[in-house]
Amino acid sequence: MSYVGPDFDPPAPRRSRRGPMTVAVAALVPGALVGWLVWQAVGDSGGGGSTSATSTTSAGAPGASSAAPGSASAAARTPTASGTDDGKPPSSTFSGPATPAASDLPAAAGPLKGKVVVIDPGHNPGNFQHAADINRKVNIGTNWKECDTTGTSTNAGYTEARFTLDVARRLRTLLQQEGATVKFTQDGDRSWGPCVDERARIGNDAHADAVVSIHADGSAAGNRGFHVILPASVHSGGADTRAIVAPSRDLGERIAGNFVRDTGSAPSNYIGGGTGLDVRSDLGGLNLSTVPKVFIECGNMRDSKDAALLTSGAWRQKAARGISEGIVSFLRG
Repeated sequence: MSYVGPDFDPPAPRRSRRGPMTVAVAALVPGALVGWLVWQAVGDSGGGGSTSATSTTSAGAPGASSAAPGSASAAARTPTASGTDDGKPPSSTFSGPATPAASDLPAAAGPLKGKVVVIDPGHNPGNFQHAADINRKVNIGTNWKECDTTGTSTNAGYTEARFTLDVARRLRTLLQQEGATVKFTQDGDRSWGPCVDERARIGNDAHADAVVSIHADGSAAGNRGFHVILPASVHSGGADTRAIVAPSRDLGERIAGNFVRDTGSAPSNYIGGGTGLDVRSDLGGLNLSTVPKVFIECGNMRDSKDAALLTSGAWRQKAARGISEGIVSFLRG
């Protein structure tokens, strides 16, 4: 996803901060640097793009667009950076869930037996065909925003919605092998949605021990790497994240460290100051959660080098493994 549209408004520019987050992430740096060096030496050989941030909007928010979010015409257009438009049609028809009843399979015996994990594959392949539905406003606790967006895509038309479902299914298999009970917010089994408030409610109603929302960004070429989005402390209206801030940070830091190790990808060079972590107070999916929850932006679909990774099945398996190992580490304590 990018930073325009429901749940994805551009974060206000903020000064770099040093504190517990920096200390926690510093512990990941040696392993991250090893992975990054391998990535730079091998993964960058494909050419295209730059490892430095090259563009921002006039407001200074990376990855944002001037397209008006929330308009019917914007949502009706094809899957693009959330709330933006590149005029590209979907590259192919989505094939639907590979294992429709996989989430109903009994969990294997393992260290996560009795633990419930909710996986939220960002967006839905059918959202772009349901402009009126995804444009309607829903209450996200602090204010009202559109139900959802279409998501982003690579320049070649590989959509974020297809990417998130693929990684989510791989992740489900890995977690079930550890004994976890895994639930999805959607599995390509509905024509659009769910809305961001319902996505949060699914995790809450499941009394999930951890929730991870999977995404990919739609920023400018040259902006590379992943980042994990953590909930800020919000206590306003119907939103109260105070109880989940600390455990969500723990979950996010563990996912970030394992993601670096398993994928070889570097933390974002345009968000998070090199930490791979970002704190947001404007996301309904986080603000409405009552259980530990994070988002992960696995890479930038609009950068050719990141796109080459995101469209690789082998790399998506590594991404699923990194997220899984972070969740397992968090749940085992």
